[in-house]
Amino acid sequence: MQWTASLIWLIAFVVLVVIEIITLGLTTIWFAGGAIIALIASLFGAPIWLQGTLFVVISVLLLVSTRPIAMKHFNRKMVPTNVDSVPGEIGVVSVDIDNIAATGTIMLKGMEWTARTESDEVKIPKGAKVKVLRVEGVKAIVEQIS
Repeated sequence: MQWTASLIWLIAFVVLVVIEIITLGLTTIWFAGGAIIALIASLFGAPIWLQGTLFVVISVLLLVSTRPIAMKHFNRKMVPTNVDSVPGEIGVVSVDIDNIAATGTIMLKGMEWTARTESDEVKIPKGAKVKVLRVEGVKAIVEQIS
């Protein structure tokens, strides 16, 4: 029975590590840590209930205590790209922006974007400078700046 439990924990560890390698989600690696502790406990002859308890407790402790730190370090190097980098940028209106007429484009970072204002009453003429407030779908929502 002891070797059967050890084999199960070893398989669980390998499967969890493989899933982590495939997904890179920093979720199953903590459970792999719990599985390795349960495996060690099984090798020392711990009863099944203790192995299962160690697996759950160690996995949850690792997940709760180290995942936020790991995510902070992994996400620190994330650089906004494409749509994430557009809000706050300044562009120039290339076609009058009129929500009611459904017209308006801006040039932003050398690319043409469909643009709209937050309010249907606001129209922005060609040549005006605008600041991108946000992106909704494929449209930049802008406001005129002086």
